[in-house]
Amino acid sequence: MKEYIEKDQKFTIKELICIGCMVFVISGIFGWVYEFFFYYMNSGFQKFYMRGGNYLPWINIYMYGSFLIIFLTYKRRKKPLQVFLISVVSTGILEYLSGAILYGMLGWTKCWDYNQEILNFGNIGGYVCLRSVLVFGLCGLLLIYGILPVLIKIVKKSTIKILLPITICIACIFAVDEVYNLIFDSYFSLPGAHEYYESKGWEYLYFK
Repeated sequence: MKEYIEKDQKFTIKELICIGCMVFVISGIFGWVYEFFFYYMNSGFQKFYMRGGNYLPWINIYMYGSFLIIFLTYKRRKKPLQVFLISVVSTGILEYLSGAILYGMLGWTKCWDYNQEILNFGNIGGYVCLRSVLVFGLCGLLLIYGILPVLIKIVKKSTIKILLPITICIACIFAVDEVYNLIFDSYFSLPGAHEYYESKGWEYLYFK
């Protein structure tokens, strides 16, 4: 960990692709798990809701947020407070703009609404609240000081010729699932993840 924090390592393009693919998958899964259990708590520990819109347990905005945090804070990893604050501000802006543009301006499905959630202090238009950005700030610390150094170590210790195709293939599976459920099921009237899971008895949480 000391070497990771104090020494700037050099990465090949292949190593960066491996790390990127792993962050892509892990961050999306992390977000799905977080929301799955948060909305169970939000229901008063009464009901589990399926989150996201894919067959696989993965939510895209957490992937975007993770890459944003890494891009903005990796060079500042010697200063945890800065990492935390930058994570709070950057993810708050990302979350607000995502909600305001996708729902407020384009009229797409409202995927979250802090007006209808617990612990929603500091709520701005239902798009962002203080609790959410503080949690994302803590997640930024976990990403930079927990997950990322482990991934870097895995890449540095592994045979890149073996690891590269594995990470690319796994990331592509999640990416295809995302593209299919985001675009193809709607435009070509194909069965999507929502229909499949609802047919199995899972409930989705819809916001009005």
